[in-house]
Amino acid sequence: MSSDAPIRLTAFSHGGGCGCKISPAVLSQMLAAAPATAIPPQLLVGTETSDDAAVYQLNAQQALVATTDFFTPIVDDPEHFGRIAAANALSDVYAMGGRPILALALVGMPLDKLPLAVIGRILAGGAAVCREAGIVIAGGHSIDVLEPIYGLVALGVVHPERVKRNCGARAGDHLILSKPLGIGALSAGLKKGLLSDAGYAQMLRWTTALNTPGTALAELDAVHAMTDVTGFGFAGHLLEMCRGAGLSAGVDFSALPLVDEAAHLLRQGVATGASARNWAAYGEQVRLPSDAPEWHWKMLSDPQTSGGLLVACAPGASAQVLDIMRRDGFDRACVVGELAAGAAAIDVV
Repeated sequence: MSSDAPIRLTAFSHGGGCGCKISPAVLSQMLAAAPATAIPPQLLVGTETSDDAAVYQLNAQQALVATTDFFTPIVDDPEHFGRIAAANALSDVYAMGGRPILALALVGMPLDKLPLAVIGRILAGGAAVCREAGIVIAGGHSIDVLEPIYGLVALGVVHPERVKRNCGARAGDHLILSKPLGIGALSAGLKKGLLSDAGYAQMLRWTTALNTPGTALAELDAVHAMTDVTGFGFAGHLLEMCRGAGLSAGVDFSALPLVDEAAHLLRQGVATGASARNWAAYGEQVRLPSDAPEWHWKMLSDPQTSGGLLVACAPGASAQVLDIMRRDGFDRACVVGELAAGAAAIDVV
C-alpha cells in the first residue's frame, strides 16, 4: 500500500472503541466459568464487583492500581485514535482514585495494510496523552493482526484507605456524571458519513479529556463510590454500582448531559450495534416511562469510549465534587439522580 494512499482506520474494524467490548451478558458467562483462585490479603480490589482496575497494597501508604484497555479504531485519524485509546486506558486508574505513574503500550497492527508512518502516528498520539498525564510509556508489546488494535497497560498509585470502588455507594447518595453521553452514536454517525465537523470536534474533546478529577475526589470521605462510564453504557455501569452496593437508582433523563448531535443521530435511528446488545443484557432492570421514545434507551445503553466519571457522594458534598470536576474543564458535569434502598434497578423519569 502506498504511504500516501488515503487511510480510513474505521474501515478495518467490525466495531470501534469501547463499542467492540464483549457484551455484559456474555462476559458474565465467561467470568463465571473461570476457576476460583486463592485471593491474597494484599489484593484490595479484584474481579468480584466488576470494578475498573485491580488494586494491590504495597505498604501502609501505597497501593498499586493496575489495569489494561485496548480497542479497534473509533476514528480515522491515526493520532486521534492513539490519543483516545490512551485516555480511555488511563481513565480506569483515575476511576479508582489513583494517580498514573507508568504505562506500557499494547499494539496490534495489520502490517500488510497500514503504512508504518500511520502506525507511528497512532503511537505518537498515545504518547502525547501520557505526557499530559505526567507519565511515560516505558515499553509494551506488538503483534501483526488483522485489525488495528491499540491501548495501554496503565499503572498508578493510591493510598490504600483512599481507594474508590464502584460498590461503596450509600442510600441517599447523589449521582454525578462528569462528561456528556453519546460517543457511541457519534462514532456510528462517523462511519456512515453523517457526523458534522462540529460533532467530530465534540467527540474528540470528550474522548481525549483525561479523568483527572478522580485523583482529587479520592481525598473526599463523602465520595462513597466511583466508576467510569465506558462500553456498557451509562445504565450498564450504574447497574454495576447498584449491584455492588445493594441499592436501586433513580435517574432524571432530562438532567443527563448529552452531546446534542448524538441525540439528533439517535432520533434518526443512527446507533451502534453494541447499544442493542447492552440493552438486551440489562434492559429489564431499567424502568422507563411508558411514553419514553426509543432513542432514550439507546442513549442510556450507548457505549461510551473514554467516558466520564460517575460518582456517588453524600448530598452535602455535591457542590464540592462539581467544583473539582469543573476546575479540570468538565463544564457539563451535573447531578443526574440519586440512590435508594432496593434491589438493583434503575427508575428513569
